[in-house]
Amino acid sequence: MPDHKIKDIDLADQGELLIEWAQAHMPVLAIIKERFEKERPLEGAVIGACLHDTKETAVLVRALEAGGAKVVLCGSNPLSTTDEVVAALVRTGTPVYSWRGQTTDEYYWCLNKVLDHKPNMTTDDGADLVSLIHSSRTDLIDSVKGGSEETTTGVIRLRAMEADGALKYPIIAVNDTDTKHMFDNQYGTGQSTIDGILRATAVLLAGKNFVVGGYGWCARGIASRARGMGANVIVTEVNPLRALEAVMDGYRVTTMAEAAKVGDIFVTSTGDIHVVDGKHMKAMKSGAIMANSGHFNVEINIPALEEMSTGKRRLRDSLDEYTTKDGRKLYLLAEGRLVNLAAAEGHPSEVMDMSFANQALVAEWVWNAEKMEPKVYDVPKSIDENVALLKLRGMGIKIDTLTERQAEYLRSWKEGTV
Repeated sequence: MPDHKIKDIDLADQGELLIEWAQAHMPVLAIIKERFEKERPLEGAVIGACLHDTKETAVLVRALEAGGAKVVLCGSNPLSTTDEVVAALVRTGTPVYSWRGQTTDEYYWCLNKVLDHKPNMTTDDGADLVSLIHSSRTDLIDSVKGGSEETTTGVIRLRAMEADGALKYPIIAVNDTDTKHMFDNQYGTGQSTIDGILRATAVLLAGKNFVVGGYGWCARGIASRARGMGANVIVTEVNPLRALEAVMDGYRVTTMAEAAKVGDIFVTSTGDIHVVDGKHMKAMKSGAIMANSGHFNVEINIPALEEMSTGKRRLRDSLDEYTTKDGRKLYLLAEGRLVNLAAAEGHPSEVMDMSFANQALVAEWVWNAEKMEPKVYDVPKSIDENVALLKLRGMGIKIDTLTERQAEYLRSWKEGTV
């Protein structure tokens, strides 16, 4: 077995069953893996991957390895690793440094262990690996050809690095593809967030005032699924266009300060800090439940919650009860981390199929490209559309194609009203 640090290698048999289940629901990545096995387009690549280590991630890792890459893996969140899955990966030769329930120090130790393998490409979810390379492991920068970023929060960080002139190698924003944010973010986050809340609490959503912080792709998926469960959904936003869209979609839109007075369940998904702040918690009624579905555990101001509380109890997995100084009970799910991964299993395999298909094809593109400038790139439209076509094929769905006359008409500016 390769160098590794995981919870228990004896969990590998169960991990293989989980991977088998995911693989059966990821037909696009299966098609790509089959081609990769024949063509070996990633020969010589050493990919440092910082991802949520789920069964779907294992399917991606094995597709990249089939293409000739060496993949070294760590988790992108202390609570999102499936220990059975990483055991299976280690047993079949993948170096993995990941286990569920890490401390912050252990989390960064794992990132550094991945970088000790001297990767020449990176695949990130949240940009922690890229950030570490650019801060304390700068000796590696010149040998990294490029990388990709999986999530909204990471793309925000990387674009900030680019704007500051700090980004030293090219990154492809996989998150910004249509097949990622329209499907993974919306349908995947929507379903898995509700799944996490129900697993942690088992509460009835119907009739509850369900407050969603934000109305980006992830948040609108959460709002839609909560409404589908019978909740009264309230949306808070800072972007006037998104707020207007939420209004036109039929949601009540107000400020978090007002929503705090009536909300039963609060879910944040914005990529920003202190969306639910101390002043909001002071206005909440006893019994209010708070959860976060953004990448980092900063969207709910946990230090403020602890400061205003006299006690804390773990009632069940992923459910902590805080007793405030004025006697109210407030509940925090999954320690404020990604509730869909910490309290549930993350996105369904069917949507991760598209996201990880993009990751695999982007890795192939970057590895075989000429030298690229150090900036954040969009995924080529041809890759995104190819993934969508493969997904439709896997679902048994056929679509029309343009006739030559139709294509000619769209290319021309000369034809108008007749």
